Amino acid sequence: MVRTVLLGAGNVATHFGRAMKANGFHVVQVYSRTIGSARALADILECEAINDIGQVLKDADLYLLSVKDDALASVIASVCKGREECLFVHTAGSIPMNVFEGHCKHYGVVYPLQTFSKERSLNFREIPLFVEAINEDALRHLETFAKCLSERVFRLSSPLRAKLHLSAVFGCNFVNHCYALAGEVLKKSGLPFDTLLPLIDETCRKAHELSPVEAQTGPAVRWDEGVMRSHCEQLSDQPLWHEIYKTMSLSIHELDKGRRADNEMV
Repeated sequence: MVRTVLLGAGNVATHFGRAMKANGFHVVQVYSRTIGSARALADILECEAINDIGQVLKDADLYLLSVKDDALASVIASVCKGREECLFVHTAGSIPMNVFEGHCKHYGVVYPLQTFSKERSLNFREIPLFVEAINEDALRHLETFAKCLSERVFRLSSPLRAKLHLSAVFGCNFVNHCYALAGEVLKKSGLPFDTLLPLIDETCRKAHELSPVEAQTGPAVRWDEGVMRSHCEQLSDQPLWHEIYKTMSLSIHELDKGRRADNEMV
């Protein structure tokens, strides 16, 4: 049985921990800077909770780091000392694998392409996991680990993973922020957000059948200046939202112009 120490207790760590427990991995410790967060996850995984990195066990088989990106380097520098022969893995999308260089001998990355919230259950077996390791032996161990959790495991280098993470920010985080802005517009008019749900659902369904550029509709594609001017006037008290609207509309129109130009050349 693989003895694992989980460093981090946030959304990603929580879902990894649950998936590992469900698949027979023995998580022996959860570390977090706040003991309350560590205990909340450790209670689920039935293991020890710690908030002192000096208390991390030295004899685990795998150390899985799911901490904030800006804390990763300092956590690595602390936790790898005295454990240089162990396998260390981080789960970040935008941090290159070489963040471990000089701190340990066996290391890699397992990046889950998904949005996680502690409160929502997911079928982890359907989540794509992108793996990378310092050498072939470490990569085989990491692939074996990943394939125990998911049916969709792929090798991917750090530069390509960075591109994938950037695309995920556009395709998930920015889209979700647009939902948030839409909700604020509706709230100011006394309308419920669920008014938009059928529209949101159909937009997502179309992404499975059409390219996003082909599926695009609305005033920006047509460059309907009257409608867009009216929308901008409604956003006059929110200059940042106004700028987002203008920039997004121009980007939509330019991408559609490119699509039409490509079609004319065929």
